[in-house]
Amino acid sequence: MVLAMTACHKAPKQSTGIDLNNLDTTAVAQNDFYQYACGGWMASHPLPGEYARFGTFDELGLRNLEQVNGLIQDLAKDEHKHGSIEQKIGDIYNLAMDTARRNQEGIEPIRKSLDQINAISDRSEFSAFLGTSMECGLFGMYVDADAMNSSMNILNECQAGFALGEKEYYFDDDDATKAIREAYLKHIAAMFALCGIEDADAKAATVLRLETRLAGAALNNVELRDPVANYNKMSIAELKTLVPEIDWDIFFAGMDIAPDSLSVGQIRHLKEVGKMLADEPLADLKTLFTWQVIDGAGSYLSDAIYDQNFDFYGRILSGKTEQSPLWKRAVGTVNGTLGEAVGQMYVKKYFPEENKQRMLALVKNLQKSLGERIAAVDWMSDETKAKALEKLDAFTIKIGYPDTWRDYSALDIDPAVSYYENLQRAAKFEQNYSLSYLGKPVDKTKWYMTPQTVNAYYNPSSNEICFPAGILQPPFFDMSADDAFNYGAIGVVIGHEMTHGFDDQGCQFDKDGNLNNWWTAEDKARFDERTKVMENFFSGIEVAPGVHANGAFTLGENIADHGGLQISFQAFNKNEAAKAEADRLQTVDGFTPQQRFFLSYANVWAGNIRPEEILQRTKSDPHSLGRWRVNGALPHIAGWYDAWNVTPESPLYVAPENRVHIW
Repeated sequence: MVLAMTACHKAPKQSTGIDLNNLDTTAVAQNDFYQYACGGWMASHPLPGEYARFGTFDELGLRNLEQVNGLIQDLAKDEHKHGSIEQKIGDIYNLAMDTARRNQEGIEPIRKSLDQINAISDRSEFSAFLGTSMECGLFGMYVDADAMNSSMNILNECQAGFALGEKEYYFDDDDATKAIREAYLKHIAAMFALCGIEDADAKAATVLRLETRLAGAALNNVELRDPVANYNKMSIAELKTLVPEIDWDIFFAGMDIAPDSLSVGQIRHLKEVGKMLADEPLADLKTLFTWQVIDGAGSYLSDAIYDQNFDFYGRILSGKTEQSPLWKRAVGTVNGTLGEAVGQMYVKKYFPEENKQRMLALVKNLQKSLGERIAAVDWMSDETKAKALEKLDAFTIKIGYPDTWRDYSALDIDPAVSYYENLQRAAKFEQNYSLSYLGKPVDKTKWYMTPQTVNAYYNPSSNEICFPAGILQPPFFDMSADDAFNYGAIGVVIGHEMTHGFDDQGCQFDKDGNLNNWWTAEDKARFDERTKVMENFFSGIEVAPGVHANGAFTLGENIADHGGLQISFQAFNKNEAAKAEADRLQTVDGFTPQQRFFLSYANVWAGNIRPEEILQRTKSDPHSLGRWRVNGALPHIAGWYDAWNVTPESPLYVAPENRVHIW
């Protein structure tokens, strides 16, 4: 089956889906396709002050947010029985909107946590403290599928403890990064002062020193992409030997679990945590934990604290000039705490069943196209091809929303207590939800995004692709538009997620989701040689003066973009060829169907972005910037050259022997 079903062909008002106002016809398509395809959209959508980046993803996200806000407001204006889902949604929303109450409460909502830290009198107490605290931590613990036994869940450990998130912020020596570190130091001191903490400047220096120590032992984002290196399963006895400075029995008792094994994600970092707990002054460790409480609460206390928090994380780090309206922050909180409950209302109103069925048909069509491409590659042996096709056939496909909705009955939202305390209850509820899977079989029906999310994902451990209802709307999926539009937009997104199963990370997992090599040595070497071409190409892109993209960090996403384009364009062309001559949509508005395919794809990435955000995303985002998901990806697609008559004179031209050839 294909997306354009008989009823669609007969519909006289079927459109191209292409908004000609999005184009910048003063640009030359062959020289800067992104500007040509998206320049009109960018000019008509100046960057709002509250955004560091605003593109078509964000535009759809805003529309979804407004729709969800309408649903929530209908609940929030009425009283509901305590314990009902309506009461929980309405009350957490109203608490989020009540800034007057938060201003009156000041820092009282975090007083109990600060007092608990102040009461620590001996470093031996840290094991119990870290096991019970929802606000403080030097490493993370969560339950997920065992990478080597994907049918069972296991406890996983991961590095944490440094608020800037990326270790490069603590060590890079360029002027922009050094300025961020200096601003961060001032921000910590300002937040300490707002919370009545004495010696704010000295304590801020202590926090930065300890976070830098933790970041120094952490893996960088490229190293974190190696699933083998980040899987270190061991018994609890081995964990005790690895990090004896923590009393693990007491720690796990605080979490109310008794695991017999776990996977330590980053051994070097966890060992450094143990050393730090043993050799750093007790007062300094308490200062770090005090900061973690304050930093984590920065968006949920008084306006003065929120303003300071925004000044650093919003203005300085991302370049934003305005705070998001309160209602958006409130809806974000509801989505974060009761996301599937809101999603159930959302899909009932905004995602009809027929959309789900047509998406399933399109996914199957793209799945067939990828299978054809795998079978046709000339660099892979028949033995490895057979296993690749088995993996593709084993994909689980999730569309729109889960078949079974989450149960939120154990989450108590009480308007009698503070907004912050309710969010701590929600955090504990989420932790308990994760830990409830420990030692149990993996739930294959579980979703990792809410239905209203404008995104999609591939999960290697379950070998599944998921497309929430939130993204299955224009400009990604338009039931009234022709195939050129839908294959160029949502078709490439589908192909992108499928290709993740065969990118440099996903290819290390077998059809059952196990971290298990299914390649011959020769085939894997040829695959790595071909992906290296892509890594080097993107590392050569200058995203800002003197700043280059990180081709190793973005490799998986770039492979997925490349595969998605190849898969969807092939499926689209086969679909076009199968149409009756009278039913074909040929040149419309001066563009062939193939040209409109690439315009549709480019429009997915239309957006404006601040210089500060370019620098931040280059350090933190595994996706290439929107401009380069177009101007960097299309020069490796033969069909783009043919459709747009791109010649060697074009600045975007890449000689055939230098292009990426994978899937």
